[in-house]
Amino acid sequence: MGIRILLVTLFLYTGVARAQEDTVTYQPNRINNFSILPLPAVAYNPANGWMFGVAAASSWYMGAPSTTHQSNLVFNFLYTTKKQWIISSKSNVFLADDKWNLIGDWRYFITSQPTYGLGSGSPDDLRFETIGQVPVLQGEQQMDFTLLRFYETILRRVGSSKFYLGLGYHLDIHQKIKSYAEVLIDFPNEYSHNYYNKTFGFPIDAYTVSGISLNGVMENRDIAVSPYERNYGMISYRINPDFLGSDQNSSTLLLDYRHYFTLNEDRKRHIFAAWAYGSFLISGNLPYMNLQALGWDMFGRSGRGYAQGRFRGEQMAYSELEYRFPLQRNKDLFGGTVFVNAASFSSKLDGEKLMNKINPGYGIGLRVMINKEKRTTITADYGFGQSGNSGFYLNINEAF
Repeated sequence: MGIRILLVTLFLYTGVARAQEDTVTYQPNRINNFSILPLPAVAYNPANGWMFGVAAASSWYMGAPSTTHQSNLVFNFLYTTKKQWIISSKSNVFLADDKWNLIGDWRYFITSQPTYGLGSGSPDDLRFETIGQVPVLQGEQQMDFTLLRFYETILRRVGSSKFYLGLGYHLDIHQKIKSYAEVLIDFPNEYSHNYYNKTFGFPIDAYTVSGISLNGVMENRDIAVSPYERNYGMISYRINPDFLGSDQNSSTLLLDYRHYFTLNEDRKRHIFAAWAYGSFLISGNLPYMNLQALGWDMFGRSGRGYAQGRFRGEQMAYSELEYRFPLQRNKDLFGGTVFVNAASFSSKLDGEKLMNKINPGYGIGLRVMINKEKRTTITADYGFGQSGNSGFYLNINEAF
């Protein structure tokens, strides 16, 4: 069934792509080359399993293509083989002449996910460790929860430069949280989530983080969904005060830098891509599920080789290198990739510092470019991590 739905999706996307491959002609006071069509969709990752439902992806121009970056939107309404509902809308919109940049990340999840404790040294197998004279479970524990997320950032271009400055609002509401183990436990233990939240004064069944951010962005990529050249950078300082609804005051810092090196000017699909990403708790405390975690970046692409949320902590440092290449001499339909990544996390509870331990990953992937003009691409990757961790990842557009 999954293969059939994927084939339907590819067929319909390809049909739309062929209809849109003509050169874009700019018409003032109109949104140029915009079309959006809900399509049957299938995706996969280790945390959610197979996902089936409706997806819509669109790219368009809000102004003259010569002076305006391409805007893009991805919407998903999915049900998974792990009985989860995944509803999300993620957008990156550039107004005419790139004067404004609007970045949106909206989600509603009824979902579940394993957690393993905090830090890069958290084990895979279920066990307990005594922390502060309390036996605390470490290793794979299950969590059910709902998540309502509303992130929206508005940035203004600085003169005619590649830089933007702006403000954002960020809301996360976790509810109906339940921790459990899938194996019988014969002794009283605290689950990692519950112990952490009780230690730092948070509820264990529901909590809210609400804050505003000051943001700086450098947007220098040619096409954001699948860049061939140049670079991108973002810095975001967020404060989460209790008067905006947060359970506790806190502040965080996010750093994101990506660089794309063209290796062959005559065949720009030969690319070496590099990604450096860091997310840090600066002050106060965050509830467990709002701590920095692998695979919880905006598009959920970090940490191929591990399940989403496999590592979590107050501080996170991540890097990835990827070589992308065509598989055909003169066409761009099929491509491939090889990648390596590394992640490190800290943990206040056991004193683990950032970079005390690094967890690497690596893998290979196949690319199918279904719209050459907009570079819309189906991506299929298989990643390997340490200690037997691995996973298959089926998505749309490049990982970063």
